[in-house]
Amino acid sequence: MTDRRVDARSGAPVVVTGDRQDRPNLPAGACPFCPGGLEAPEPYAVRSFVNRWPPLPDGRAEILLYSPRHDASLWSLGVDGARAVVDLWAERTAALGRRDDVAYVLVFENRGAEVGATIPHPHGQLYAFDDVPPVPARELAADACAICAEDTRDRLVARAGDWWAAVPNAARYPYELLLAPDAHLPDLLGLVGESRDALAAVLVDALARLDGLFDAPMPYMLWVHQRPTDGGDYEHYHFHIEFYPPMRTAVKLKYLAGSESGAGMFINDTLPEEKAAELRRGVKDVVWKV
Repeated sequence: MTDRRVDARSGAPVVVTGDRQDRPNLPAGACPFCPGGLEAPEPYAVRSFVNRWPPLPDGRAEILLYSPRHDASLWSLGVDGARAVVDLWAERTAALGRRDDVAYVLVFENRGAEVGATIPHPHGQLYAFDDVPPVPARELAADACAICAEDTRDRLVARAGDWWAAVPNAARYPYELLLAPDAHLPDLLGLVGESRDALAAVLVDALARLDGLFDAPMPYMLWVHQRPTDGGDYEHYHFHIEFYPPMRTAVKLKYLAGSESGAGMFINDTLPEEKAAELRRGVKDVVWKV
């Protein structure tokens, strides 16, 4: 059962799903996402299915499998493999977005136990909300495009075709990344041909740099921000992808503590320009192993 509530003090919506407390956590047995496993009985390249422990009802929560290889990562799939993932994101956005009970499709990935991932097999998720969530709603309501306003010259990390990746000017996490196209495209469905290839290439490049930084898989949260699917006119919206790696060093996490959680005021102990320079340096060997 799903119960939607609203916090009276902040106005924040909360989805209460008490039965998800019993979902598997880092299962010790066979991986359910590997071919032949519980959720992937047949061979596949990429795959989607409804979450067995959904936070949203009526099939509005899906798991998106990126690869049959258990030890892969999104960047290690190479540009062709990452393009297949982008196509899957777009296909499932279109399928869920056509529903009358869906107003917003959020594609996201939690990678690593540090951000709550329960299964290490490379995968993402999709939540199809019946209204527009608060964070994208604030972006939609802005008077000017914040993506176009980003001057990335000192913080650019990677570029491929019409896509770029940069550390934002007001990064909240040391190695936070913003990925966006030059063109003012509103959603995944607006990306065709070369632009999807460029997105795949910049994903591979940027994520390889994150993994190469400490020579270890970098945990992160990834989410795709695109226009709502409620039929409104959102041509002004600038589609983009955000990455939030929680590590501030190889062994230290950036915690959301008193200031961040209690006041909504982030404290970043690093300079975004320096972190971007770190990501630009010394990882060519990692990138070229794709």
